[in-house]
Formats: sequence, structure tokens, C-alpha cells
Amino acid sequence: MPGYDGPYARGIYRTGRPRLPGLAALRGLTSQSEARHRSAPARRSQFMSESNMPPRFAVIRDSTLLSEIPRGTVVAMGNFDGVHLGHRAVIKAALEMARLHDTTAMAVTFEPHPRSFFSPNTPQFRLTDEASKLRLLAGTGLAGAVVMTFDQGRAGTPAQDFINHDLIGRLGISGIAVGYDFHFGKGRVGSPSLLVAEAPRLGIEVDVQPHIDFDERPVSSTAIRMALAEGQVHEATKMLDGPWFVTGEVIHGQKLGRDLGYPTANIRLPASCGLKHGIYAVRVGRGSERFDAVASFGRRPTFDNGAPLLEVFLFDFTGDLYGTTLDVAFIAFIREELKFDGIEPLIVQMNDDSLKARVALAAAPEAFPRLGAVG
Repeated sequence: MPGYDGPYARGIYRTGRPRLPGLAALRGLTSQSEARHRSAPARRSQFMSESNMPPRFAVIRDSTLLSEIPRGTVVAMGNFDGVHLGHRAVIKAALEMARLHDTTAMAVTFEPHPRSFFSPNTPQFRLTDEASKLRLLAGTGLAGAVVMTFDQGRAGTPAQDFINHDLIGRLGISGIAVGYDFHFGKGRVGSPSLLVAEAPRLGIEVDVQPHIDFDERPVSSTAIRMALAEGQVHEATKMLDGPWFVTGEVIHGQKLGRDLGYPTANIRLPASCGLKHGIYAVRVGRGSERFDAVASFGRRPTFDNGAPLLEVFLFDFTGDLYGTTLDVAFIAFIREELKFDGIEPLIVQMNDDSLKARVALAAAPEAFPRLGAVG
């Protein structure tokens, strides 16, 4: 089978009564996370069907008409790459602020990631693309997200203009939560201290969340990327508050695994993916179904040493997955990618990898990212 070798503490400023008109557009749009895996390892488990899923997560873009944007919401603002523990603290603060004022909470985020805009020729290992980020945000309880296009115009917008035009004029927010290190506006002049200073004039509430530590260092998207680059899946999972996952369409491969007794679902990940090459215990999502599996990510040195490919062997599965979109959640790292002298030692190692993957998955039967439906 190809690939099996393959200066803030928490600060809050409250002033005035939040403006609450126009909330009908978002009433009832609370998002619940998708059900978690509950079956025994190596078995299918049935999740929510479309008929009983909660209302979909609302997405507001630059093209959304002003009349369609609800006023008086509370927002959690950030890039939210990975939606990690630090991001979730900001989101929790926004949800609590919204609850106290009987309104709804939404995310404000930016696409493409500002780092990609400023350095277009430098590969950026994103933990989540836009679609995956929105699904994770939808699983937090937020009612929706405002996705602002990060282009030359927005990059050149002064922070004060961004506050007055985008946050107050267009969105009409009643409150905002941000992380201690979030900056915005031209030259990154916008900061939590600026929002706090402007709160009395604007009549809004501001909540600034401190950093959250893991192993005596702040949780950050950069720290998670570094962990994944070292194959430290367990550490990444803790910082993310759930397994890191990728989504992709199953493509045709060389079909060598079929002859070895390990047919794989092959998914091409972005070239910028910084995940360590090796063998992983994974859990696969296809719609509402979950499957335990073992996967290789790497260049297949025993065969062709080609472009990196994710190859997933689903336990106890029969069927055609070509053209199917799968979610693949990384539960445990098993070993590094190796080159074997022949097919027989490769098969022996594949059998051992599969046993170790089953054990790891049995120890985490409910491990899967909390994802919501996006409208």
C-alpha cells in the first residue's frame, strides 16, 4: 500500500445599555455542535440526520446588504485559525456578554488570513481553511460569523475608521470580546487598549481576554503548528480543545494498497501543510457517520517518494469513496515514515500499525472535533 511507509490581564469595560433593535433576524439561530462519536472502535456510528439538525450558522460577508445585518449583536473578533483554547475563551466571553444583554453573539473574522495577504509568496500552514474554521465556529454556540475580506483596502484602513465604519456603522455592535494580543487596522495600530479607550464614546462593552497557557507557554496557532510539525498530536489536541482535522475529496491513487490488503482513501492536502510525515490513528467523518482508521501522510519512500499524500485505511469498511468529501481527525501519532526493503516487511509493519491505531482509538472513543452546520 503506498504511504504506509510511508500588558493585559482580563479587562472588561461596561457602559450604557446595549442597543438591541433588529435582533429578529438572528432569533433562534443558536448553533449546536455535531454529535460526538459514541460507538465502539471499528464500527460505524449514526449521527444527527439533516431533519433534526439545529438551524444553520449564519454567514455575513462584505456583499451582504445592510438591511440583512442584525443590529445590537455582540462579536468575538479574531483570525481564529484553528479555533483553539485562547480563541474559545474570547468566544465564551462574547456568548456570556450576549446572554446578559439578551442578544446574540457572532464572530468577526478575516479571509484570506492577513499573513497570507502580506506574504503571498510564503507558504502558510493554516490549521483551518475558511470552511473548516466556520464549521468549528458554528460548533461553539455562536449564531453566525461576519467574514470580512482582507484586501488592500482593508489593510490600509486606519483602526479608528475600522471601528467607526465596520464595527459601529455597518454591524451596529453592542459589545466586543478580543484576545490580549489581537491587533487590527493599518499598521496594526488597533489594539485592545484602543477599544477600551473608545468604549465610553461608542456606548459598547469591551472584554479583553488574557492568554491561556499550556505547559507554561501561551496557547497560539503558531504553537499548534509547531506541535503538528513534530507529530505531537496529543499536545495539539489539548491546545485545540479537540482533534485537529482536515477535509478533502477522495481521489484516485496508484491502487497499490488494494493488492496489499489495505485499500486506501487518498486525499491531497495543501502543499503548505506542515504536518509531520508518518503514520497516525485517525477518525473519519462522512456526513453523519464516523469510522475508525489508520492513515499515512508522506511521500511513500518504498515506492516512489512522490508528492505528499494522505492515505487513509478505514477499518471494517466496504464501499466506493471516490469523489466523497471526508473529514479526517488526527487522534494519535504512531510512528515516523520509513522506507522498507520489500513488500513483506511493509505488510508486517502495516499490520502492527493497524493494531496500534485501534488501541489508540479505543482509548478515545468520542474524540472528534465539534463541528456545526453552516448556512
